Amino acid sequence: MSSIHPFLRHLPKDIARLAELSLDLGWTWNHAADILWKEMAPAVWARTRNPWLILQSISQKRLEQLAGDEKFLIQIEHLMQAQRDYSSASTWFGSMHPDSETLVAYFSMEYGLAEALPLYSGGLGVLAGDHLKTASDLGVPLVAVGLLYQEGYFRQMLDARGRQLEIYPYNMPASMPITPVRDADGGWLGVPIELPGRTLILRAWQAQVGRVSLYLLDSNDPMNSPADRGITAKLYGGGVEMRLVQEIVLGIGGWLTLRALGLRPDVCHLNEGHAALVTLERARQFMQDNRVDFREALWATRAGNIFTTHTPVAAAFDTFPLALLAEYGATHYAAQLDLSPHELLALGRRHADSDGESFNMAYLAARACGTINGVSQLHGVVSRRIFQGLYPDWPQCEVPVGHITNGVHVSSWDSPWADKIWTGTCGKDRWLGMPEKLSCAIRELSDEALWTFRGEERSDLVHYARQRLARQLGQRGADAETIAQAGNILDQNVLTLGFARRFTEYKRPNLLLRDAERLARLLADQSHPVQLIIAGKAHPQDETGKRFIQAWTEFECRPEVRAHMVFLEDYDMNLAQEMVQGVDVWINTPRRPWEASGTSGMKVLVNGGLNLSELDGWWAEAYAPEVGWALGDGMEHAEPGWDDVEAEQLYRLLEQEIVPMFYRRDAQGIPREWTARMRASMSQLAPQFSSNRMLQDYVRDAYLPAAAAYRRRSAGGGSSAKELAAWESTVRRHWHEVHLSNKEAQQRPDGWFFTLHAYLGDIPREFVQVQMYADPLEGGAVEVQVMECQADIAGATHGYVYQCFIATARPVTDFTPRVIAWHQEARIPVEVNLIHWFSG
Repeated sequence: MSSIHPFLRHLPKDIARLAELSLDLGWTWNHAADILWKEMAPAVWARTRNPWLILQSISQKRLEQLAGDEKFLIQIEHLMQAQRDYSSASTWFGSMHPDSETLVAYFSMEYGLAEALPLYSGGLGVLAGDHLKTASDLGVPLVAVGLLYQEGYFRQMLDARGRQLEIYPYNMPASMPITPVRDADGGWLGVPIELPGRTLILRAWQAQVGRVSLYLLDSNDPMNSPADRGITAKLYGGGVEMRLVQEIVLGIGGWLTLRALGLRPDVCHLNEGHAALVTLERARQFMQDNRVDFREALWATRAGNIFTTHTPVAAAFDTFPLALLAEYGATHYAAQLDLSPHELLALGRRHADSDGESFNMAYLAARACGTINGVSQLHGVVSRRIFQGLYPDWPQCEVPVGHITNGVHVSSWDSPWADKIWTGTCGKDRWLGMPEKLSCAIRELSDEALWTFRGEERSDLVHYARQRLARQLGQRGADAETIAQAGNILDQNVLTLGFARRFTEYKRPNLLLRDAERLARLLADQSHPVQLIIAGKAHPQDETGKRFIQAWTEFECRPEVRAHMVFLEDYDMNLAQEMVQGVDVWINTPRRPWEASGTSGMKVLVNGGLNLSELDGWWAEAYAPEVGWALGDGMEHAEPGWDDVEAEQLYRLLEQEIVPMFYRRDAQGIPREWTARMRASMSQLAPQFSSNRMLQDYVRDAYLPAAAAYRRRSAGGGSSAKELAAWESTVRRHWHEVHLSNKEAQQRPDGWFFTLHAYLGDIPREFVQVQMYADPLEGGAVEVQVMECQADIAGATHGYVYQCFIATARPVTDFTPRVIAWHQEARIPVEVNLIHWFSG
């Protein structure tokens, strides 16, 4: 077994395969083995849900007993066969794209896969974990890169006054389901990165997520200095310098690791701008391999880079002062790219020539990636506004940021009861293919079936909340009587609301607490009681967020509220799973448009929970009256009193619609209106906001087009990329010579006939495109008509007559001529943003 892992003790031969089962993180969403692990070590399983730790901690005597248990051995064989069947089964990607040789490399600063591998802080990491799990289920050829944190993100405790305390337990690699990556000689792979005055050695670990390999980089090597060993200590810990070095490790170190493993991805997918430096290192390696310059290498590799932004405000982008970049070798790295320091830094600035502007990782990602996307329809609109400055003179609607709305890995978030009801109606393999087919089957579920499984989920959540609160009180040193009272909170038959978020101002976590007396009356109502479960962390430096938490814990202590509300500390994936499975209504109150997507509300869908949310992020495109409830008016409001308006709306929805509907029962005790909403939400939204749909969107709209473009440009040593670089050089050098004149419009019965003179200087006319442009009408698309060159202008050098006819009822004043740089292989304007408008 030491060949699998150096820290693994000797396992008896007959149960040695347990090591393989425990190291495949497929158990985080396939729960067939749960009974086996629980049988081996009930206490360890209940507390950690970590099979690998069970193998580390169980006694040798117990292992020998299990090795002699024929029934247990049959269980192992069944699980091993199921694992083999899963690995060898045909997949969605293999069926849809049988000849594809694409390989995607996914880079993320954090991954939320399970509490056994705590490498996440919140939604970004959980989304990354769901992305990997879905890639495994669908057979998408993907490898992932991240960091192995020695402490990770903090664990939360509350003191006796309800103040948040931050605890940083050490993550022991020996107790996590990961293995050292071996090099060709069998040694532990060490990846060197050159830093000023020293070489940083990164150790590589591997986590196996079903069919997907996740490579984790670790600076805690004895060959490094004490300071460098701490680079991968904390997730989002330390100051700006630590963040920069971590991003060097993720981007540059991540690409070097893939190279050392012999992997040559076609596509690099950046999950946020933290990994933007991978685009430079990828180009640098292409330069070396093909003996081309940086601009040619960037033209080759950029097409294969994808940047997903999750940020709703520009102020949240990672920026670094120039002095710090110089300290970490920007000048030396620029020389390796055959660039001047100014040219290198310009890639990360909004204004390339602004020498005082900080270096922005999101701007680098935008300039070095051929595809950019936000994570919801609304976030795409917001992101086009944020990135507008990189595309001066382009209409905001044409800023090249699309959107692929997030989704959740349903099998990781459904309850046992939801799994049973979905399996019965849609089959065991329902989340391994096209999700659109699932809606019809769920619509056939009876009210009785829906209400029964909803009650089972709520009951389980109440039981879990009591246990977790008791443990929480015990940790604070409470007496036995106080701990015992935890068994009396909440009621299995009462309408249960859930709110669990990062506690920060823009998420407005205390909107529901704005009128504490009114909320107390709602919760303690004798005939129609309501109960509330709250959880969430504040960033260690966010004092406002910490005060929000304290306000809730003070409210929780009110005598009339105590039995109806609980704040559960240390919000983690285990607690999130229980809450999204058990709550009746999930509440989300961000300030629009600051929620890029949000995925917690998506997780309740499969479990029959309903959403009450601000019209922001994913809910702005998901909401319909029959599937849940909406806050706000779908607009952005900066006025100070708007929070009061929405707090009143929140209370009114609860008091007048939600609570009465939940308790309005027929003779069989079933709330038919409520179950109708459950059915509509489950059938319409659960498939649509699954990560199956999300990843299929990425494959169709991003991965495969990016891979094809990268292969075209990199073929023949980058011959196409060289042509593109030469084209760009020509148009940039002579762009100031372009001007337009003599615009004429003749009205026809069914539209307008336009004529225009274009003077292109020394730019060949095939290097540009002359267009007529009109802004989109409400709810419509941009109108762009390419004008055709009809003749040379007599007596002019590089002057041409362009014409086009547009069938339209719009007035002529809606249309404006323009010239853009154009090449059939270039992505405009993401790669070249040159544009010239007619101004006559």
